[in-house]
Amino acid sequence: MRFDTRLIATATLLAVPATLAKADDTPDKYPDSVLYDAPIKVAEGVYSAIGATQPPTYENAGHNNNLSFIVTSDGVAVINGGASWKLAEALHDEIGKITDQPVKLVINENGQGHSMLGNSYWTAQGVPILAHEEAAADFIDTEGPRGLEALKSYALENAEGTTIVEPTETFTDRKDIQMGDTRIEVLNLGPAHSPGDTQVWLPGSKVLIAGDIAFSERMPPIFEGTCILCWIETFETALEPLGAEIIVPGHGAPTDLATIRHATIDYLKDLRAKIAEHLDNGGDLSQAYYVDQSQWEWMDTFEELATKNAGVVFSEMEFE
Repeated sequence: MRFDTRLIATATLLAVPATLAKADDTPDKYPDSVLYDAPIKVAEGVYSAIGATQPPTYENAGHNNNLSFIVTSDGVAVINGGASWKLAEALHDEIGKITDQPVKLVINENGQGHSMLGNSYWTAQGVPILAHEEAAADFIDTEGPRGLEALKSYALENAEGTTIVEPTETFTDRKDIQMGDTRIEVLNLGPAHSPGDTQVWLPGSKVLIAGDIAFSERMPPIFEGTCILCWIETFETALEPLGAEIIVPGHGAPTDLATIRHATIDYLKDLRAKIAEHLDNGGDLSQAYYVDQSQWEWMDTFEELATKNAGVVFSEMEFE
């Protein structure tokens, strides 16, 4: 199984030890499109437009997550609706350059705005949208309104046309789909990063489109209410046994399991260990923000997330 030649830069990055790697902070890699970058071929029939590993900005138009799609002999399945109507439309244009197969399904990998706000475009095209029931509720109740407000503030004209549209179908544990000769397993492996985290597993090619349970170049954000121990357990007991050979994370370059594990689980375990030591020494919240996370400084969004993550983990562990 080989990556497309356009992944040469990614392969070079992954050859560097993970603790020394640094993600690309180019403001926009694809000036001819609202997408941050053009789709790359991850495996046979599997493509992903890799988003910026920086926060959403006007320059990247909110394309700071991975927008993937699977081309089958009976249509295309898109993973992530995108952060806006225009991003979804731009991805659709790119799909048309690769295949004549119509888009027959969109799968939202969580309830955040950059996964679901583009649903407004896809439903206008008559495409059904599938999401986990908890992700759909999270989007309608909280993430959709908050995400749309943020989109309008930074994306400006690139937010035009975007409205809050909920998924047309939900699932609870899993949804098995046969599209032509391709089996697509839509899974909720367990609690992890956010409500209703969804993974798309392609057993035929051993490719996992993992969503935000997995990170490769960008520091994982930890939300209030995120259960770190649950995240670690889900990863180790449900994700790893799948035996994926290629993992497309929610943010960052497609890579192998070892790289994903280091940037996700090793980070979460290290931060918990640092906070545990801090608590044992009688430290309080004000000091917890500054526990030593310097070994993770190579990750993008370190400056934005490291201290915040430490505070959230302190609050989680304080009464364990």
